[in-house]
Amino acid sequence: MLRLGGVASAAYLVGFPAIQEHFQKRGIDLDWVLYSSWDALVDAFVSKEIDLAWNGPLAYVKIKRRLSDPCQVVAMRDVDVDLVTHFITQPDSDITTVEDLNGKRFALARRGSVEAGLLAYHYLKQVGINPKEDLALCTFSDDRQPSSLPDQREVVELVQKGEYDAGAVSRTTMEKMEEDGSLAPGSIRIFWTRPGYSHCCFTAQSDVDRELSQKITQAFVSMDYNDPLGKRAMDAEGCKAFLPGITEGWETLEQVALEEGLI
Repeated sequence: MLRLGGVASAAYLVGFPAIQEHFQKRGIDLDWVLYSSWDALVDAFVSKEIDLAWNGPLAYVKIKRRLSDPCQVVAMRDVDVDLVTHFITQPDSDITTVEDLNGKRFALARRGSVEAGLLAYHYLKQVGINPKEDLALCTFSDDRQPSSLPDQREVVELVQKGEYDAGAVSRTTMEKMEEDGSLAPGSIRIFWTRPGYSHCCFTAQSDVDRELSQKITQAFVSMDYNDPLGKRAMDAEGCKAFLPGITEGWETLEQVALEEGLI
């Protein structure tokens, strides 16, 4: 029996049973377990307590660095391939380029959110902005007063209210906010976009044989959003399809995590 691990979340209490049922219909015996943190999940995978892991990007990089044999990326959500980070501001702001951020206030999401936190901080430095010296204020949501909103939605709200002049948010978050009506058309302007990169993934142990690995990938990819079971799993996972996993696009994240002392 294969064992799938993830980090405890109400969404996974819905999504993982749906994935389990779908796998069993395709002849793959699957069980699942949830852990208290990403580090606990990483430990469980490295010790082979689980065969598959639903990894955030930092967790995947940590697993790669701790294993002598490369693990296998067997599947990804559609929203995790070619993920994009935007820098946003108000529509009438005088900020039109990254250089215009000098002396401004910039809001980041959680450090662990990566696309709008850790990587966004790195991108600021990459384009010539020293967040500690060139900005009037630059904070991660971890360092601000707690909000009832998810971290990236909080960034959007802070920029809309003018409490911060600009901020970082993923394209996925903006699309979801537009879909659910919480982001009115024209209420936010994008002034900088980073080329896409890889994000979360389903990872299998390196010793899962090739035939079974392919069956796992095919099981994920065969899930149909128009099917009630597939819809339940994908709504919980925040996507509309599962795709074959890719192993490219993680190098920048690993480099930045090393620079910031996170791995």
